[in-house]
Amino acid sequence: MLKNPTTRQVALITALFVLIAFLICNSLLWNYTFIATNLGVFIAAALLFFSVTYLIIMYFVRRFIYRRIKLIYKNIHRFKRAKGDKLALTDINERIIDDVEKEVSEWVENQENEIQYLKSLEEYRRDYLGNVSHELKTPIFNIQGYIHTLLDGGLYDENINQNYLQRAAKNTERLQVIVEDLDTISKLESGKLMLEKGVFDIRELAQSAMEELEIMANDNHIDLIFKEGADRHYLVNADIESIRQVFVNLITNSIKYGKKNGVTKVSFYDMDRHILVEIADNGIGIKEEDIPHVFDRFYRVDKSRSRIAGGSGLGLSIVKHIIEAHQQTINVRSTPDLGSTFGFTLEKST
Repeated sequence: MLKNPTTRQVALITALFVLIAFLICNSLLWNYTFIATNLGVFIAAALLFFSVTYLIIMYFVRRFIYRRIKLIYKNIHRFKRAKGDKLALTDINERIIDDVEKEVSEWVENQENEIQYLKSLEEYRRDYLGNVSHELKTPIFNIQGYIHTLLDGGLYDENINQNYLQRAAKNTERLQVIVEDLDTISKLESGKLMLEKGVFDIRELAQSAMEELEIMANDNHIDLIFKEGADRHYLVNADIESIRQVFVNLITNSIKYGKKNGVTKVSFYDMDRHILVEIADNGIGIKEEDIPHVFDRFYRVDKSRSRIAGGSGLGLSIVKHIIEAHQQTINVRSTPDLGSTFGFTLEKST
């Protein structure tokens, strides 16, 4: 059997089978003496019968089978061309049946994959909108409750007015943090936040971020230190303000989830053309099933503790987007009750 028959081959094979059947029938109707006597006429009749059969089969195959297959094939190619997919160079008159089968199978598979992808995007969009709504709802409802209490007479009660105003102000600050983080991550994902790369000392930047968070660390009884051997200064090529935010977010995260009298260590490793920065703590750690999701927007490993500590739930997602915008990588390893280590790379300045 032919693997990839053409129109002519299909017609020839079919006509040949019909001719064989014709010859068998004639051999049964006529004796061999008659056939031998009229051999020339018999051969001419057989050739004529074969030719007519071939032409009829060719006509019907082209008209009723290949014509429709070609239409399917061309529609698939037109659809792929509209999507910008790479098209195979195929002679649709010569290699049609196998090619159509292959094209249809690939098209069906691609359509199924695209449908699944669109479904996942839709689910992600619903979850994202739900998370945004939930994160904004809490501080808004709190502010609303404090203000209404003050308007209902609490404003004149010295025991609660100052306290409620401070709580309302704290919730407006949290609301502002969420909105600013949403704006930042939106710009990062859309590529609108342009990086202004320059050369700077990564250890000095880390030191600056640690000093900025020193009060917060002291309030939580967390020591911020450099790991032993991390006293060397490295020059990197990156956006200094974006990387400052990476340090602030990661160190803040280590403080929030650290244990009392714990420690956060910053270390640097020379990786030839890159510098590996690691920020490690001995806090509550992350469960194995949560590790793949720590960089997801609004994902909280310890939801009850996260609410108390505050924050937008976007800090680690912003960190990931900043590092990827530098075309670098970030990873996390963690063990529950032992701590977590976040590591990211930066391009070393030559």
